[in-house]
Amino acid sequence: MTLLTQAVMVQANIDVNRMSAQQKVQLTDEIYVQQPNLLASILVLPRYGVDMQLLEEPIHVLLVAFQAMKHCGHALPTISEDVQETCLQRLTATLKFSEGVPPDLVGQMITKFCVDHPERYLLAFVYGHLGQHDLLHVRTDAEKYLLLACLNLVECVAYIGAQLQSK
Repeated sequence: MTLLTQAVMVQANIDVNRMSAQQKVQLTDEIYVQQPNLLASILVLPRYGVDMQLLEEPIHVLLVAFQAMKHCGHALPTISEDVQETCLQRLTATLKFSEGVPPDLVGQMITKFCVDHPERYLLAFVYGHLGQHDLLHVRTDAEKYLLLACLNLVECVAYIGAQLQSK
């Protein structure tokens, strides 16, 4: 079951798109207090070669994801570094699994992954937003780290969502 519904994701994206720069700074301050590790995972990207202009895109993804988390009706625990590491290991294992697989099967695997994903609407938003900004093709290491950071954010939300729903 998804934590962030399609309606929540749409409203969160509308909310963030309508925000002034000052309102986005205030939302970022909230993220710093409630989800500092998610914020850090994005702000560290320039150390991995991500240009400051490109940093706007994962920041937008984080703002929308956080806004959606605020509107989902559940109090979400702080995502720890351990959760982030666990999710990143799972994500990279999933990506490595597709290496050497014929392209048509990779397409089927990606479709199944997206459709079956517990946070499919957040995942769709991330893919859509990064696709609109031509950041899905991974031409450089910087783009690889940017993509991994955004996808890992999705995995972390799915991980804590599953914990909340199992209680």
